[in-house]
Amino acid sequence: MQPPNNVVLPPRGFSAPGIAFPDQRSHPLPMPTPAAQTSTDKKRSGVLPNPPTLAPQTSTEKKRSVVLPNLPTESQILASPGLKSFLYTELCKATQDFCPENLVGEGGFGCVYKGWLAEDTLNAATPGLGMAVAVKKLTPQGFQGHKEWLSEVNHLGRLHHANLVKLIGFCLKGENRLLVYEYMPKHSLENHLFKRCRQPLSWETRVKIAVGAARGLYFLHNSEPPIIYRDFKASNILLDSEFNAKLSDFGLAKHGPTGDQTHVTTRVMGTEGYAAPEYLRTGRLNVKCDVYSFGVVLFELLTGRIAVDYRRAKEEQNLVKWVRPHLRDKRTIARIMDSRLEGQYPRKGAYVAATIALYCVNPEHKYRPPMAEVLEYLEHLQSPKFQKLPTSSDSMQQMQSSSISRTPPPALHLSPPNWSPVNRSPRGSCRPLPLKSPHHSRFSTYLES
Repeated sequence: MQPPNNVVLPPRGFSAPGIAFPDQRSHPLPMPTPAAQTSTDKKRSGVLPNPPTLAPQTSTEKKRSVVLPNLPTESQILASPGLKSFLYTELCKATQDFCPENLVGEGGFGCVYKGWLAEDTLNAATPGLGMAVAVKKLTPQGFQGHKEWLSEVNHLGRLHHANLVKLIGFCLKGENRLLVYEYMPKHSLENHLFKRCRQPLSWETRVKIAVGAARGLYFLHNSEPPIIYRDFKASNILLDSEFNAKLSDFGLAKHGPTGDQTHVTTRVMGTEGYAAPEYLRTGRLNVKCDVYSFGVVLFELLTGRIAVDYRRAKEEQNLVKWVRPHLRDKRTIARIMDSRLEGQYPRKGAYVAATIALYCVNPEHKYRPPMAEVLEYLEHLQSPKFQKLPTSSDSMQQMQSSSISRTPPPALHLSPPNWSPVNRSPRGSCRPLPLKSPHHSRFSTYLES
């Protein structure tokens, strides 16, 4: 069975660079048009256009929809033993009364300030001494509210993983709602990919970031119950001093289906350009929606382009649709690669990464691989076999080939290549299938060649 030959992906607004802990969230979001965009437009995650009215569910569908377990109450969430409840005056002192000079980011949630705490007591410390932290302050007029703030405390207060940002504590005082995180000195992946004044990321660093982000999603999807991140994008991937990736902003995270359930039905929210097409149509959410978003970000890592950019020619505005015709042949991979890499990437490794991304953004969610398989293949890219960089002459040829990408692809070549879907792990199994499985012929043959 072959997947459909075309898919229409939704547009997305622009990104505002320089945000360390962006919280771009929820407001009714009309579908933007190129004429309505300006250079100051920001990308926002929020309430996406409502899906069409669905016919009443059958008894089978009702059975397969999920009834979530009892969720903890607000008092139980805030009583988490791993979090400190800060006084508002403590955080004022830690950030020098939220001094503008300490402002490190701004998003739909509000503003993020750099502060300092004593490592042993977590009391406010003299600026420049102690432990650096990021203090995110809710703006009453922002696009996120108490529900999203509480969701983040709930998830990060009980989930601990090397690839999730660490939540240190919170403050709830009257109208003031704040969150205190570990400080991520390299800020967000978005800044490094789309802010041209920054030093471009090397191929090895891009693979490292992709692997770290995949590990974070894999951990969430295999929690009990599974957690659907729902807002996976470059601006929510934060980087520490060693470029280790950590997922942040869990305001839109949801508990996923359990047992033999297939999905949860929820209000359509997220970020345009990253949300899976079936979720936009139906409001039905499962972990494969996150896999789609991961594929979009993986394409961003390869190309250095944002998911939707109305400043480009019409044929190049949607990243996923633009890359498809260039992946029919591994010899044309250079046409989509980020020119700032200057040809310094292994062609075989780049093609495997692009192939993984293409499977992730399959318009049919049942053909998308689980994150266990995605992670396994990405980890192979870190082996010496796939890290060998081309010679100077090869780099020159790749750079010359990449210049072709400036020409818009023909309109008749937007259909996806006819590849067999990657085999999926059995339901409930977290173990990746072996690379030599015959169902993985397209991946395995190239990985082993």
